[in-house]
Amino acid sequence: MTTPGKPFSPLDPTSNEPIYRQIYWRFRGAITDGALTPGERIPAARALAKELGLARGTIDTAYSLLTAEGYIQARGQAGTVVAPGINVRAPSSATERTLENTSIRHKAPILPFQMALPALDAFPRKIWAQIGARCVRATRVADMANPSVYGLESLRIAIATYLQVARGITCAPSQVFITSGYRNSLALIAYALLKPGDRVLVEDPGYLPTRQLLAHLQIETVPVPVDQDGMQVTQAVNHSMGARAAVVTPAHQSPLCVSLSLPRRLELLAWASREQAWIVEDDYDGEYRYVSRPLPALKSLDRDGRVLYAGTFSKVLFPGIRLSYLVVPPAQVERFEYVGQTFLGGCPELTQAIVATFLTEGHFARHIQRMRKLYGERREATARGLKAVLGERIRIDAQPGGMHLILRLADQQSDRALVERLQQAGIYAEALSDFSIHGQTDSALLLGFANIDSQATAERLGQRILELL
Repeated sequence: MTTPGKPFSPLDPTSNEPIYRQIYWRFRGAITDGALTPGERIPAARALAKELGLARGTIDTAYSLLTAEGYIQARGQAGTVVAPGINVRAPSSATERTLENTSIRHKAPILPFQMALPALDAFPRKIWAQIGARCVRATRVADMANPSVYGLESLRIAIATYLQVARGITCAPSQVFITSGYRNSLALIAYALLKPGDRVLVEDPGYLPTRQLLAHLQIETVPVPVDQDGMQVTQAVNHSMGARAAVVTPAHQSPLCVSLSLPRRLELLAWASREQAWIVEDDYDGEYRYVSRPLPALKSLDRDGRVLYAGTFSKVLFPGIRLSYLVVPPAQVERFEYVGQTFLGGCPELTQAIVATFLTEGHFARHIQRMRKLYGERREATARGLKAVLGERIRIDAQPGGMHLILRLADQQSDRALVERLQQAGIYAEALSDFSIHGQTDSALLLGFANIDSQATAERLGQRILELL
């Protein structure tokens, strides 16, 4: 930074946080810590962009956020200054400043094989930053008022259009509700359609947060076994005993990555229609299928309005965005609007505007196409590398899609114990046993491959796994 005595720590181009946000945090931290005082002039955007080797729009975006939050003021020819009247804290020591800055600016490191994490190195951050700058500059006074709790209209329209083309779902924008994540979507469904004491069918093994959230709401979960064709629907139907809903991951079952077969999809829909029950379709990464075209969503087969479709941008963009969406049947829109008044509204409108533009300008579709090809390549490279080192000690499941591998352990040792050893060595893994309710699964490791860039990297990591087996 050109201002004497005001340190500007290096920006991290590999971070999943956009550059403009990093600049924003540095200025905000300097102001709140008292390093930049009220009335003090800060560098001109053009000068700082030149000094840091960045586009002028990146600096403008950071300055716009600081201005909107009242940290800085533009004073024409006098330049831009720290806003008067800001209460700053005087750090008691250099150590305290360091700890405060670290807590604000740094997150836990990304570990090898980390689950539920897309290829952050391949995300089009430059395009994203450009769109972000445009959206900030286009902000109107009306945009700064209280936003709709149901979601930005342009984003709801863009999602409805995308789902029609890519997932075979016909829906109106009014059926789309923007949420702050899958848990928010599931909680909204529970508050709108279920009550304490209701029974809900869940997959076994299945996604742990689903069971945790429903249990917190005093809703009973009924485990249903999963095989190579997905949830065993016949068994579910025969033992449903008045269940009010079923939560399924039909595109890529979580965690086994198998797909729910068409006969079972139809059987599940028939059960829901007959029992007037609900189906929650968690389509967390349905776009990523490598053996053929992505399967149509279960929702696309729904003719009786019994399926609620939960999608997310965490797997296809990045987890830090905290943005998901829920598509409800037309007859339930009014009910969800009523309940949403209490439980929705946690998604910043600026973020929604950026995503809407990313969708409507075609960047999202192109990104998905690139990632589908990249993930197919990285999956094969990761599997080859691990197999080359671990050999007969493991068996890697054949999977049609998804973002993680399942490594079956040949000697049936405890996968939980192995996961602990791996995490102590700095390698991320999850134990398949943790996803099971009845504990009837084989020992296996779940390893995310989206951020493994080559076979050589997989072999190096495989050697470390071998040392811990």
